[in-house]
Amino acid sequence: MECGLSPIVGFRFSLHPMADDFVSVIKGALEQTDTSNVWMHTDDVSTVIRGKQVHVFNVAKAITLHAAKTGKHIALSGTFSAGCPGDTAGDVYLDKGDEAANTDDTKQYVSSQFALYPMNNPNYMDVIYREVERAKEWGVYNESMHYASGIHGDIHEVFAFYEETFSHARSEEHKHLVMTVSMSINSPSHGVQ
Repeated sequence: MECGLSPIVGFRFSLHPMADDFVSVIKGALEQTDTSNVWMHTDDVSTVIRGKQVHVFNVAKAITLHAAKTGKHIALSGTFSAGCPGDTAGDVYLDKGDEAANTDDTKQYVSSQFALYPMNNPNYMDVIYREVERAKEWGVYNESMHYASGIHGDIHEVFAFYEETFSHARSEEHKHLVMTVSMSINSPSHGVQ
């Protein structure tokens, strides 16, 4: 098995609603999202979605947005991954077309942080610096910090940036990539956005 050979993209994440009815917020977000284009499994800690990149990012954004629309303070923490050796289960989802299943365009402010880990790439810092510059060009860059970069803005712009960054960071030679993302939505500390 070699890194980078599988075209499957995965996202393992946990939603943390700051509310007594957190179970209904999480289950509601999962149930309201069309997940027909991805393989999905939820356990007692997290949920994983896998399939074509376009659908993984679409479903990730839709689940996050559905949770956010409850008005509750939501935290999300997750890891996108591609090119993992042995990642073959769920290949049937690679036959899906490219049309996104979830199209809700509700505006929602998101404050987030991300970190890129280009695996087996000796020029990994060049990749990271390039994507931070891309964030500045997109207007979603918030701040530098230890072990991550701050990204904020409307949820659609933030997820579009993350998907494009994920694509660009996977070069032809080094296709195994991990990207961690943490988000805070509807936080009292955000004020009016």
